[in-house]
Amino acid sequence: MLARTQDLLLEAQRQQKAIAAINAFNMETVQAAVHAAELSERPVIIALGERYLPTTRIEGFAAMVRAIAETASVPVSLHLDHAYEKSSIEQAIRCGFSSVMYDGSRYELEQNIAQTRAIVELAHAFDVAVEAEIGSVARGAHSDEEEGDGRLTSPADAKRFVAETGVDSLAAAIGTVHGMYTGTPNINLELLATLRDSLQVPLVLHGGSGTPEAIIAQTVLSGICKVNVNTEISLAAVDRLRRDAEPGSPQLHLSVITSGLEEAMIPVISKFIRLLGSPADALVVNP
Repeated sequence: MLARTQDLLLEAQRQQKAIAAINAFNMETVQAAVHAAELSERPVIIALGERYLPTTRIEGFAAMVRAIAETASVPVSLHLDHAYEKSSIEQAIRCGFSSVMYDGSRYELEQNIAQTRAIVELAHAFDVAVEAEIGSVARGAHSDEEEGDGRLTSPADAKRFVAETGVDSLAAAIGTVHGMYTGTPNINLELLATLRDSLQVPLVLHGGSGTPEAIIAQTVLSGICKVNVNTEISLAAVDRLRRDAEPGSPQLHLSVITSGLEEAMIPVISKFIRLLGSPADALVVNP
């Protein structure tokens, strides 16, 4: 049975931990995510991005995740990530997603508030939680996300936004990027602490890939309750695919290749799940 995303986030907030949201669009990634979560005995969020809907039938994907969640030994929730269209959110609600992200960050604050409020009213009528974003996460290397301008979240705007929209969680732009960093990460932990102290809702970090573990741990201890991960997992799978296709390698059956991709993703996902479940451990300096 699918878990409610908001229940997972509120419990993580209470425990000062975070949940990994694994961007997935095929069975291999979903199975790798759930297997990694079971190994760590931690919950996991399966996040399907709106950008994948042209090639991933949402009805079939949701049914697959529900079936896998039914036999999982850990809580699994299903989330629609970075949705820009109301129609996508309506589809996700019909298919049983327990949370959706409406991304109105490209709009001015007034319009973002108005449109997000309308999405919240729609989703809450079906007991579906809503994540939203103000500020803008920039795009790094190897990402398939839209380009963001890197605007950091304004605490004053965030407080007003949460109060006037009724969102259940907020994606905070604090200096991470979608994809991999092309320079030294510059994460504003002071801004994050201010947001945590002024807002009651769980905070979300977009751009887990490539972020140093100690920094991720610090963000969790400073209020982040959910961390999105995509690119680092993709790179591990593509690297495995490249090695399987190297000249001179034996010609493998497709089933062997896809099994190998799943095998390659599990350690990467496990790393994030363990880190987010025990953030203080990442800050311990061995003598």
